[in-house]
Amino acid sequence: MKTNLLAKRVIGFAFAFSLLIGVGMMSSSEAQAQYPSWQRDQIRRQRDYERDQRRRNRDWRNDDRYGDRYGMSANARQTALNAGYNEGIKEGRKDRSRGERYEFRDEEDYRNANTDYNSRFGSRELYAQYFRQGFQNGYADGYRGY
Repeated sequence: MKTNLLAKRVIGFAFAFSLLIGVGMMSSSEAQAQYPSWQRDQIRRQRDYERDQRRRNRDWRNDDRYGDRYGMSANARQTALNAGYNEGIKEGRKDRSRGERYEFRDEEDYRNANTDYNSRFGSRELYAQYFRQGFQNGYADGYRGY
């Protein structure tokens, strides 16, 4: 009789324990079922954001509108523009201080357009084009007294 009572209690305990485990598993699966779409949306938004960031960074790094097409890198183009601007501002200030007329085309640096040129930059003609553009802007600023 005692073993029978003990067996009933052990079986009852095992049944109660398995019932608790089953209820716990069902409630956790229900909780998981409530949030996957929210989590999936969040993960998708994060993935889209990161993809857009990578695309923006790649586009920014490759924002060399003229370099790839014309064989000149952005650094070379910027060097030409800066060198031209620096020489132009000097010549513009000189002409203004001497009371000479506004004419940048008669300057030797403008005609030569090779200051700071390096063969690694590529085309000398393209470098000269950007140099002259920078020179013209610098000359205008220098002649106006900037």
